[in-house]
Amino acid sequence: MVETGGDRGSGAIRRLPSAVPPRATIEMVARHCGVSRQTISNAINAPDRLRPATLHKVLQAIEELGYRPSHAARSLRTHATNVIGCRLLPSSHSGTGGVLDGWFHALCAAARSGGYDVLAFAAATDDEEIEVYDDLLRRRAVDGIILTNTHYLDPRPAWLLQHEVPFVAFGRPWGSANATHSWVDVDGASGTADAVRHLADLGHTRIGFLGLNKGSGVCDDRFQGWASAMRALGLATTGLVGRAEDGIASGRALTEKLLDGPRPPTGLVCVSDSMAVGAIRAVEDRGWIAGRDLAIVGFDDSPIASLLRPSLSSVRQPIVAVAGELVSELIAELSGVKRRPSRILRAPRLIVRESSGDRLSTPEITAFDEAPGPSHSVLARRSHFDTKSQQTPERIKKKGA
Repeated sequence: MVETGGDRGSGAIRRLPSAVPPRATIEMVARHCGVSRQTISNAINAPDRLRPATLHKVLQAIEELGYRPSHAARSLRTHATNVIGCRLLPSSHSGTGGVLDGWFHALCAAARSGGYDVLAFAAATDDEEIEVYDDLLRRRAVDGIILTNTHYLDPRPAWLLQHEVPFVAFGRPWGSANATHSWVDVDGASGTADAVRHLADLGHTRIGFLGLNKGSGVCDDRFQGWASAMRALGLATTGLVGRAEDGIASGRALTEKLLDGPRPPTGLVCVSDSMAVGAIRAVEDRGWIAGRDLAIVGFDDSPIASLLRPSLSSVRQPIVAVAGELVSELIAELSGVKRRPSRILRAPRLIVRESSGDRLSTPEITAFDEAPGPSHSVLARRSHFDTKSQQTPERIKKKGA
């Protein structure tokens, strides 16, 4: 009840009805139908035990009264918790952030729609995460696990399989072609290949790649997409790759190094939005503008991408769809209906904004990309920017144009 001050003169107190009606119980449904509590329980847990007419009457009453079975009571009978465990990874302090938060929110929403909750926990290492698994399972705190951040020589899938724990991985089993567990992942290679083709369609032929140090499955996958697209288009790749730890500072330093080289790129495909933001800062340091003097494409389409000026073209991961499929696959594992492991690879989508720029007015010279000749020193200055004067002279036209 909510009490108000009422009429000051009379001193009376007016009681308003509560906005939340009392929750329906199994006894209320039983009385409404004129049957026993066990009949209501059978309608929910063993409907085949009831006559069709009785089952129809009970289900109709459940719907009318808004009855929801108690998860606590059900877990006592079935030893199920209706809880999924998932390690929550911290956002990088050196990056743009936001994508992981959006994915986790989508995961919780998908789990809730499926009748489950998500228990998030922190762990600094894989071994510590395995210790958390062991503790949660001993306490029967979770029914299954969503595994995140898969990588080469990952010990966690083997432990979960050995202990017969239902789980689904967000990420491929890098380096384990014969893995027997289900996974859902984003096709990073197709995303970076789309970015290369986008820049090539705008007239770029020297398209660089900013990536992470070798050994990251995710980065290696995105690098392969860039490399395969460049080869398919017949474009040179020598001297166009920079690698470092992920972060804005790294992207800035790598871009500076590439731009100071003898054959600088006119476009960049970045392994992350963090690297792309660093590239934009390197461009601004020279008094240039991203999209005009250097085309830049990121990866992740983090919340900051649309807020930058110029706004950042980026490859968007389908995080809501991935979260939903992870939950659906895990629920199928928990229900026992799964017979074969699922391998789901979702395609990302390129979101084009200002940082990739417009079509080049004049095609770039590429005749000496592979075998520089006597005129190479002249052609090396074919770029639309001049690193010494930080000017933006017109492009050198093709020979004979």
